Order: sequence, then C-alpha cells, then structure tokens
Amino acid sequence: MDRLKTKKSRKLFQEAMKIIPGGVNSPVRAFRSVGGTPLFIARAKGATVTDVDGNTFIDYVSSWGPMILGHADSKVVSAIRSALGKGTSYGAPTEGEIELAKRIRNAFPSMGKVRLVSSGTEAAMSAVRLARGFTGRDKIVKFEGCYHGHADSMLVKAGSGALTFGQPDSPGVPADLAQHTLTATFNDFVSVRRLFDKNKGQISAVIVEPVPGNMGVIPPAPGFLDSLRKLTSQEGALLIFDEVISGFRVAFGGAQELLGIAPDLTVLGKIIGGGLPVGAFGGRGDIMDALSPVGPVYQAGTLSGNPLAVAAGIACLDELAKKGTYRKLGEKADYLAEGLHGVFEKSGVPTWTNRVGSMWTTFFQRGPVVDYATAKRSDTAAYAKYFHRMLGRGIYIAPSQFEAGFVSLAHTRKDLDRTIAAAKYSIGFSG
Repeated sequence: MDRLKTKKSRKLFQEAMKIIPGGVNSPVRAFRSVGGTPLFIARAKGATVTDVDGNTFIDYVSSWGPMILGHADSKVVSAIRSALGKGTSYGAPTEGEIELAKRIRNAFPSMGKVRLVSSGTEAAMSAVRLARGFTGRDKIVKFEGCYHGHADSMLVKAGSGALTFGQPDSPGVPADLAQHTLTATFNDFVSVRRLFDKNKGQISAVIVEPVPGNMGVIPPAPGFLDSLRKLTSQEGALLIFDEVISGFRVAFGGAQELLGIAPDLTVLGKIIGGGLPVGAFGGRGDIMDALSPVGPVYQAGTLSGNPLAVAAGIACLDELAKKGTYRKLGEKADYLAEGLHGVFEKSGVPTWTNRVGSMWTTFFQRGPVVDYATAKRSDTAAYAKYFHRMLGRGIYIAPSQFEAGFVSLAHTRKDLDRTIAAAKYSIGFSG
C-alpha cells in the first residue's frame, strides 16, 4: 500500500478549503506539520478506519483518544440506536444524566458532584471559572505545552494544535486576560513555587494534565503532582486535574487512581461520551455548589447531558468496568511498546518513547523528554517521513509529532504485529 489512492480525498480537500477555513474543522487534521493531503474518512470499525478512496488503516489516532473499545462497538451503537428512537435532545433533565454522573463518581471518588457539558474545552473553561468564583481570585497557573481546550485563558503557551502550528499564544486573546494566566514548567516544582511566591494570595487554581498528552505523552516525575497537591492546599488554591485524555484511559479512575492523588476539581471528556461529543467537570460538593442555580457562578449549556451522548457514555463505561478490561488493554499496549522499542533501538535512528498505560508518543530525538522544552527538540521532519511511510503501510498514527497514540481493546495481535513490521520498514531498518 506504499502508493495510496488519494484522488477522492484530494478532491474533497480542495472543495472543503473553499468553504471551511483550512479545509478542516480542527487544525491538526490539515496535515500541515507532516505535509500531504488529509484523509477523508468514510467509515470505521474495530481497530480500523477506511477513507473515501477505499484505503483501510489500522488506527492509533482513535478519534484522538475516545475510541478505547474500538470503532462502532456493538454495545455503544445499540445504546445510541435505542436512545435515538426516543428523541435527540430535550433541553430538560433525564434519568440518563444521573446514571452517567453516578458512574463517573464511582470511578473518580474526588468528583463528589458532577456537571455534564458538551466538550472538554467547555469543561476546562467552566472548571477554571468555578475555581475563580469559589476562591475569589483571578489568576491561574498552567504548564507550558499542556492543552486545556481553546478557551482564551487556556491558549497561553498551550499544547496540541497550538504547539504543532507554533502558535502557543493565539491572536485574539486580550493581553489583560492573558496576564491572569501564569505559566510554569511541567515536572519543575520550583517554577510553580516561584509563581506562588510572586503572586501571594492571587492564584485561584493550578490546572494540569496529570499525564500530558498534548505535547506528546510525558509522565509526571516522581513527587511532582504530590508537591502540587500540598502547595495548593497550603496556599488556599484549588488543584484541577485535566483528565480529558487520561480519564478512563490510563486506569478506570484515571491518573488520580494510578497515582493516588485527589484533586479538588477534575475535567473529563472523550471516553465518557463513547465517541460522541461530551465533557464533564466535578469535585468537592462545597465547590460544585458554588455553581448556578445553587450558587452565584454561572454555567449553562443547551445540549449538556445530550441523551445520545449520555447513552453512548454509559454503554462505554459499563464495558470498561468489566473485570480484566484494563489488564487486557495493558497487555496489548505492552506488546506493541516492546515491539516498537526493539525496532527503534536496532534502527540507530534517534528516538525516545514515553508511555503511560495505553497511550504513547515516540519522539524523534535522543531524549529524555520531560517537558515542553525537551519535546520541542524533536526532529519534526523525520517524524513526517515516518508518518507517511507508516501511512503507506496501512498504519494511521497522529499527523503531528506532538500528539499521543492510543491502543484500543479492538486491536488484535495481528494488528500489533503488522504495526511493528510497518515501523521496521518506515524507520528505514530492514535487518
């Protein structure tokens, strides 16, 4: 499959660019950082996606993380169909909202109360507003390269697409708003301590991806998150874990279960919608009760708790809750990681792979990669070459060096072996 058929995708991309900015509805999809024409996907099933030209790929993008069961999982599809027959949106409370919130709270005990929204961006934005309203303080601390959606406050030195396109500080964000966002270095507690010392009594919250996936996967250094927990408690600030990617991914209870750290607020998305648009934020009851209509902090959403997304999320979480699910997922991820490590090591090409659970990134550099600055040392041209060679061998990985790859429960041993073989070819090692 080295020479992909792309005629239909190229035609659709040209058409899209006439009516959609850049031809895409989310920047990284444009393939700008790797070159070439983005693939227009026609359908997906299990571990594969198929484009409009009929090319089928083993998929590790996983819709950027949500498809942990695989595409078009039968239980999720059945749940959506059942909900669809009853209506698509009510703008009113439903029993399903309660059921999904209960499942989230059972998995994340720190989320004493939960509010559903329609995206991870909306959840993070709302959690930050709540933190400011609850504490009466304006400033927040985030980390260079961490992405918390595209709300104004979060686009200061952000990751994901902002990092890919070299625009960590977006035009359109007022300077007087951006000044309330303080930026520290991930895995460098001293940089956080320094900000608190300079802004005594002004910081409402520290928001962090406990396992960043938006500058590539970067594990937290031992003790780093524990130190954040202690510092925020001492200073009267809230600790917000953005687990939009890591939630239900690195463990059923996310990174906070894996690491044994309870934040004040948690932000979720992706997996909790079973592939449909959804987000959630939650935390201690006294904090959450500051939200309207109980408290003064306003937050609302017409489509929040959408019955289709809720049904899909319940079905997905019920599957993930089954005994042995994460053991199986871990075994698949271990097998792939070991195979790829062997290939990269023998190739002689400088690479460094970070992995936490079923998410990973291979950086084209010698490493180690521990923060934004070290991630940025990666050879993006080498990654682009690797990306296209993998694509030509039927393997779909992220069209950006600075994104995570995801293993799903639908990936088979055959899929993983084929991926390892493709990597051997793509990195230029044939021995």
